[in-house]
Amino acid sequence: MSDQEKTAIFQSGTETFLTHGGRDPKAQHGFVNTPIYRGSTVIFDTLAELDDAAIRYRYGRQGTPLTDGLETLITGLEEADGTVLTPSGVSAISLAFLTCLSVGDEVLITDSAYEPTRRFADSVLKRIGITARYFDPRIGGSITELVNERTRAVFIESPGSLTFEIQDLPAITTALAGRDIAVLVDNSWATPLFYKPLSLGADIVIHSGTKMFVGHSDVMMGSVSANEKYLDRLIQTHRTFGLIASPDDTYLATRGMRTLGVRMKEHQRRALELASWLEAIEHVEVVHPALPSHPDNRLFERDFSGSGCLFSIILPPAPRAAIAAMVDGMTVFGMGYSWGGFESLILPSDPKRIRTAVPWQERGNLMRLHVGFEDPDDLKADLGEGIARYLKTAGM
Repeated sequence: MSDQEKTAIFQSGTETFLTHGGRDPKAQHGFVNTPIYRGSTVIFDTLAELDDAAIRYRYGRQGTPLTDGLETLITGLEEADGTVLTPSGVSAISLAFLTCLSVGDEVLITDSAYEPTRRFADSVLKRIGITARYFDPRIGGSITELVNERTRAVFIESPGSLTFEIQDLPAITTALAGRDIAVLVDNSWATPLFYKPLSLGADIVIHSGTKMFVGHSDVMMGSVSANEKYLDRLIQTHRTFGLIASPDDTYLATRGMRTLGVRMKEHQRRALELASWLEAIEHVEVVHPALPSHPDNRLFERDFSGSGCLFSIILPPAPRAAIAAMVDGMTVFGMGYSWGGFESLILPSDPKRIRTAVPWQERGNLMRLHVGFEDPDDLKADLGEGIARYLKTAGM
């Protein structure tokens, strides 16, 4: 498919692009889906071919028609200059850091970041002489007060996947304009369908494709997309580290992407219905940036065109036994660490444990909810009964 054809498909509508982009049936003997290429070695017929650096496929680690297709999809959605795939979301985060940072540099990281992001920064980056400092997720343009001569990157996760603060990305990128500082954004929650960080001034966008891109809880996948300034460095770092997503996982992730538009709409609708219902229950605080009650709703309404499947609720202070009474008796919600699949999940979490720049002030126990595709009435019944068990055990 020519670049002109790809552009025409993208302009015809995002869901059309998701359906047709990144595949070329004519190149696959008419088959709709690009097949799985399980291969390491590529055979060259002549020495001239071996010497021809312009030949696209030279070794399995450098890509296949299947990886090219998925990268094309993500690049188009993010309006990026290019994308690389990795074996997991955490590997995508680490690749993004190491693309921008060198020994002696410093990175500023939102205090609402995903715990594995913090773990990588506080262990691997520290060990190789890169300093990580955490900042108030609501700092906005005041980020410049933290910048020094060593600062080379700012990492944003908006909203944070536990506490759901929205970062003012345009204020941050405007404040940092003209400085040699890369702005990295984890966009796993909203996906490029609902949020486009590069258009707001970011340089690199990261996805835990394991979640919304795949959509079926059966694949580990990551991606990193970059603008023109950082793309070559990203590709070279990716190749140097030998990061590659498996052929089977790439195929399943590509299949998941075909339904991303439909799934995101349904996740949004169901999550908002459940969040609004929960707001009416006594003793329940809902933390969802798309609701008017959220302190960052103004930023959400300005920068996002939709919301994801994930939000949190905060229940009154109670001992661990109350949490157990709630979650151990759930029949529809499973308990697990991921999200983005077809099944609903609940995860008791303690943000106080990891926050360092701005203490998490909320009293009570936080439960993160991922809303899947079960009947909303069944989800409400399961949550309602669980909350009742919690409050009863807490003596309320």
